[in-house]
Amino acid sequence: MSEFKLAVQRFDPLTDAKPRLAEYTVPMREGMTVLDALLYARDYLDHSIALRFSCRQASCGSCGMKINGRPRLACYTQVEELGGEKVVAQPLDNFAIVKDLVTDLESFFTKHKQLMPYVLRSDAQELDHPTAEYLMKPEELKKVLQFTYCIKCGLCTSACPTVAMDVKFPGPQAMAQAYRYLMDERDEGGEKRLEALDTAHGVWRCHFAGSCSFVCPKGVDPALGIQLLRRHVLSGKAPRKQGEGAKVWSAPAGSTK
Repeated sequence: MSEFKLAVQRFDPLTDAKPRLAEYTVPMREGMTVLDALLYARDYLDHSIALRFSCRQASCGSCGMKINGRPRLACYTQVEELGGEKVVAQPLDNFAIVKDLVTDLESFFTKHKQLMPYVLRSDAQELDHPTAEYLMKPEELKKVLQFTYCIKCGLCTSACPTVAMDVKFPGPQAMAQAYRYLMDERDEGGEKRLEALDTAHGVWRCHFAGSCSFVCPKGVDPALGIQLLRRHVLSGKAPRKQGEGAKVWSAPAGSTK
């Protein structure tokens, strides 16, 4: 059985002055992912390695890290595809390190929430006491489908040079999701979102490096979402105004309506 070197960045901000790379020799097997290699190293070679993971099938985004210099999902990255004798695992850039490969995502999710990633409606009574569902037609779904694939892994934010320079910049993930809901036919909060984006730290701060779309594991293309957002911010017009969202309802299961 062949072997390869796995280098893991180790750093505990409570005890260490600076990060260091620790090397481990891991036995290679067919189909091994970087996450498999990290779990082998943690389970059999060094129990103190800190990493975050969950689904192991590229759906939850928990295992995002920098692998051989590029933000990737460890559970989705095959060791064989990296093509070298050494695999280097490091925490994502642009995030504070909790320990080793685990980063603090609090600011990431805070910025996500600030751009209101949910359907905004004027019919408060129905929202508080729903009687059915808002419908979305297949052709309407196509407008936003690509942007619904986001798993909030943070890879795009880690790769973004603007995030590295401006802590108030929402980041590509948050803005792509703002576009997703701006274009949702059921939503009526477009003007509110455009106002939040039309600032010195908002949509105009993006330099369109495209690195966010390059590293996205789901093909969301946040850079495209940001460019499309700019059209609406520039015109000052949201796709819909308050009270103009979808008004068609589906009957609840078992209903005779």
